[in-house]
Amino acid sequence: MRYPRCNLHTHTVFCDGENTAEEMVQAAIADRMELLGFSGHSYTPFDLSCCMSPENTGAYRAEIARLREAYRGQIRILCGIEQDFYSPEPATGYDYVIGSVHYLWAGGSYLSVDESRESFCRAVEEQFGGDVYRLTACYYETLAQVGYKTGCDIVGHFDLVEKFNEGDCLFSTSDYRYRRPMLDALEQLLRQDVIFEINTGAMSRGYRSTPYPSAYLLRRIAEKRGRVMLNSDAHSKNALMWKFDEAAQYARSCGVGGLTVPGEHGWQVIPLGRERL
Repeated sequence: MRYPRCNLHTHTVFCDGENTAEEMVQAAIADRMELLGFSGHSYTPFDLSCCMSPENTGAYRAEIARLREAYRGQIRILCGIEQDFYSPEPATGYDYVIGSVHYLWAGGSYLSVDESRESFCRAVEEQFGGDVYRLTACYYETLAQVGYKTGCDIVGHFDLVEKFNEGDCLFSTSDYRYRRPMLDALEQLLRQDVIFEINTGAMSRGYRSTPYPSAYLLRRIAEKRGRVMLNSDAHSKNALMWKFDEAAQYARSCGVGGLTVPGEHGWQVIPLGRERL
C-alpha cells in the first residue's frame, strides 16, 4: 500500500499562519495531496500572539467544515487542533488532536521555549539559574504528561527545545542531563499510546537542517515500536509537504518501518517503501 500525500500539522491566518485555509486547500490540491488536516493553535490566554482566540476558534471550525464540503471529491479535509499543554479549554469535537508544549511554568510566569533564541537564553538565566539542563528537564517533565493533559492523538515536535540548538551551540544533546529526562518522557508517552511526528517545520523556517525528533531519539522510538507520522507544521502554503522525501529517507535510516496515517475508520500504519512521497 502506498503512503498517501498528506499532512496533518497545518496553520492558517486563524492563528500564526501566513495563508487562509482556502489558500492552503487550493495549494494542497495543486500539489496532488490526498488529505489535508488543519491544526490551529489552541487558545492560550497568557499569550495571544500565536493562538486562536475563542471567537476565532469557532470561525475556524466553521470554515474548515465549509471547505470540507466545497472541495469534497477533490481532497479529504480534517479539522484538528494543536492543543497546548496550558490551554484552559478541553480539545473536544475535533477529528484529531496534536498535543504540544510551547511554554514552561517557572518563576510564576509562562515562558515560551520556541519564541526566539534570545528569550530562550534569557529564561535559562533568569528562571533556571543559568543551568540550561534544568530548563530542558522541566520541558521534558511537562511533555511527559501531554497525552494525559490534552488527550492528544499525536505529540507535536517532541524535542522542540532543540529549535535554537543547531550544532549543539547552546547545550550538548548527548549529555546525560539532557538525555535522561528526554528518555523518561519517551517511556511515559509510549505508555499513553500516542503517535510521534517527524516534523519538518523548523527546516522550512530555517532553524534546523534536520527534522524533529533527532536521529538519536527517532531510533529509540523505532526500537520501542512507537507509531510515527510525517508532518510539516506548515505555516504557509509553500511548506505543506516540505522535504517529505528527505524526511522519509531519514525515517528509514533510523529504523522506522511504517508511517501512521488517518484511514477511513481510524489510524493505520503504511509500510515505508522506497517510492517518492
